[in-house]
Amino acid sequence: MSTVGAATAGRAGKEPVAVVGIGQTKHVAARHDVSIAGLVREAAVRALEDAELTWADIDAVVIGKAPDFFEGVMMPELYLADALGAVGKPMLRVHTAGSVGGSTALVAANLIAARVHGTVLTLAFEKQSESNAMWGLSLPVPFQQPLLAGAGGFFAPHVRAYMRRSGAPDTVGSLVAYKDRRNALKNPYAHLHEHDITLEKVQASPMLWDPIRYSETCPSSDGACAMILTDRSGAARSPRPPAWMLGGAMRSEPTLFAGKNFVSPKAGMDCAADVYRQAGIADPRREIDAVEMYVPFSWYEPMWLENLGFADEGEGWKLTESGVTELDGDLPVNMSGGVLSTNPIGASGMIRFAEAALQVRGQAGEHQVDGARRVLGHAYGGGSQFFSMWLVGAQPPTV
Repeated sequence: MSTVGAATAGRAGKEPVAVVGIGQTKHVAARHDVSIAGLVREAAVRALEDAELTWADIDAVVIGKAPDFFEGVMMPELYLADALGAVGKPMLRVHTAGSVGGSTALVAANLIAARVHGTVLTLAFEKQSESNAMWGLSLPVPFQQPLLAGAGGFFAPHVRAYMRRSGAPDTVGSLVAYKDRRNALKNPYAHLHEHDITLEKVQASPMLWDPIRYSETCPSSDGACAMILTDRSGAARSPRPPAWMLGGAMRSEPTLFAGKNFVSPKAGMDCAADVYRQAGIADPRREIDAVEMYVPFSWYEPMWLENLGFADEGEGWKLTESGVTELDGDLPVNMSGGVLSTNPIGASGMIRFAEAALQVRGQAGEHQVDGARRVLGHAYGGGSQFFSMWLVGAQPPTV
């Protein structure tokens, strides 16, 4: 089993990393008005405007997306260099399935932490309307039952296993979906704005993959997200308070191996533990103010609450049911509406990271959590095999 760790700013010898610019597109089902190049440039320009920087201030570009067959364009980064001001500059492509947006941000952050570059543009995107991701994800896996249609066919048995182990009532998934869709109404960039959403409508929606209902699943979105990361000197010149990276890590494990815990993968637990160690977090439930969590199917909120150390095994659903994860709860989760409301797959992980940074910068608008000082961004991908996370804070790390 391979394990990959990512360094963090704030440790001896590492340059602190700051987020000084954030840009997103309005995420929708289909952006017919722009090409992929136009889509990514839109997010990048907004990030530059937020940071009050120009293309000339960028030393390198790190780009990420999900599998190329989602759009049918192989190695799109090669023709996106012009759109991203990367001509004559280093440009890296990252791919770790659905977690790629988070991994991309971490690769960019590590270039700064290692003092390779001073200011980096990092961006992730997906234009799902130009392909069909659901059928693209309906691939046969050797020695395993067919996925049926889409990723939900793969993950539904793991949700059922969680329900059996934890004794969670079958209403928990609909509570998560109802919460996240209401949060999305406060986020102008979110894809789904269901103004007439009710808990009853979620519970009455068709069953797709038992126990996952239609309204408990993520949409297919076109969209891009970009961030400007910089070092201490760049942060000092920022016109607005930056978000500081306090810890970041990636972990991976095989899709299938004897003894794999699909309900709570070890790679996820190890990744979170590394981030907390770097940031000096002893009790994440009490020391972290909010979480932007990768939840493509609603039942993964309680499952990841346990995997990330916010709840004991079998207890995550109780936090959801009691309202702890609501926007005004003790531990808000997916204040932006989350992946359940916006899912340009390649960018979904970076959106989690960017939304965490918006919170500690106090720039999250109507879905801002009062007093958010430390917020976790979380992403996972593949068959619950790739994990990337970062913790950002309003204050720089202690060196």
